Amino acid sequence: MEDSPHAHADLDTRALKLDRIGPVEWEIPMGTVAQMKTPARIIASKALLEKIRTDRTLRQLANVACLPGIVKFPISMPDSHEGYGFPIGGVVALDCETGGISPGGIGYDINCGVRLIRTNLSAAEVRPKIKQLLDKIHDSVPSGVGRATKRKLSPSELDAVLVDGAKAAVRIGQGWKEDLEHCEEGGSLPGARPEKVSAEARDRGKSQVGTLGAGNHFLEVQEIGETFGPEAEAFGLEKGKAVVMIHCGSRGFGHQVCSDYLRVMEDKFKEEISGLPDRELAYAPAGTREADDYFSAMACAVNFAFTNRQAIMHSVRGAFSRVFGRTPEDLGMSLLYDVAHNIAKIEEHHARKCFVHRKGATRAFGPGRKEVPQAYRRVGQPVLLPGSMGTASYVLVGSETAMERTFGSTAHGAGRMMSRGEALRRHRGEEIVKELGARGILVRCDSWRSIAEEAPDCYKDIDEVARVSHEAGIGRLVARMRPIGVVKG
Repeated sequence: MEDSPHAHADLDTRALKLDRIGPVEWEIPMGTVAQMKTPARIIASKALLEKIRTDRTLRQLANVACLPGIVKFPISMPDSHEGYGFPIGGVVALDCETGGISPGGIGYDINCGVRLIRTNLSAAEVRPKIKQLLDKIHDSVPSGVGRATKRKLSPSELDAVLVDGAKAAVRIGQGWKEDLEHCEEGGSLPGARPEKVSAEARDRGKSQVGTLGAGNHFLEVQEIGETFGPEAEAFGLEKGKAVVMIHCGSRGFGHQVCSDYLRVMEDKFKEEISGLPDRELAYAPAGTREADDYFSAMACAVNFAFTNRQAIMHSVRGAFSRVFGRTPEDLGMSLLYDVAHNIAKIEEHHARKCFVHRKGATRAFGPGRKEVPQAYRRVGQPVLLPGSMGTASYVLVGSETAMERTFGSTAHGAGRMMSRGEALRRHRGEEIVKELGARGILVRCDSWRSIAEEAPDCYKDIDEVARVSHEAGIGRLVARMRPIGVVKG
């Protein structure tokens, strides 16, 4: 679940001076916050910028520009909104020698991310069986706050998940070898050390692999409504076909890792933090034991999330097989890609080795990069942008422009703009499910409250977010999907 934005607006943010430097690009000038070491950049249309101005996003972005070792400038994406310390939808690179690593720049739901599964079924074939299909998926994928699997992982099994990520699931038959080739980092971020994870985090995680969670997480059966360019063919996406999108992360395990290390850094680096405009920017300087320990624990949470989505995909393949009476292979249920939205990685940009923090942002590497799977290297990395419940989702492709301007990053989805408290005051879950049903979208859920909190109007316009990403050149449009059925916690 993403960090929830505060319910109040920040008047200073509304009045904050911005310089327009391009059709969909803006800059917060140096000196807006006294300690700023660089300007800060925002990619947004005027319409999206008005939404962004309603909370503390821009002030938080200016605060991030005060961190030591910052490379070029921090960047806010078109779907950005307020988060813990750093805005959600933010990208910041901190030098690996003079900077550091900050939990607030990654978020509590470490490696919240998305994977997209192709099928050779048409949406017309799926619709008559959508209720049966959602019921089967719901029965095999625990969904909701605190929901867990019946089987708890042993300590050695959990260690395998934390070190090997999705490879651990594939090794026991929960997936295909080629799945790993289509995951960011091959489904396993190096550097994970389980001994750097607390007993409390382990206890929270041992029964949550293969579970969806709640909040903005979802599992959708979707129809490809439009394709936009030659990359669609390279990605195996065809108009009218059914696909499955899984959006979730590291559950309570990742949340605990973040909480644990925020406390460590706040205690250890009080002097460094006191010089920043917001204590929520707490960080561990590069080269310290605490920076190394946090990176190792974060990598464990990243790998937990990769495994979680891999296990869910295995359950989804099984549900489709039971409903349609064919094997997942016969149904063409191959993985297009799996991307992380909340992560820090060591990358080289602008001739500097950096801790690149992406918090509510998607890696969008362009053609030719060795990190892009061989199957897509000629065209660029697939980028997955989930919409809000009942709205469209998108596939984009990474670009050279993103490499040059945004550390190879783009938006991650619609971006929240209404607090959950306000959503509960305005909406009733039963009414939203009824409205979506009238539009041909079936919803399977356990909590009316969760549905109300995730009403479509709580989020920015995903079509506008995708359009701006395309116009800015940081992710080109490939396909637009619309939901047929939704499973929510």
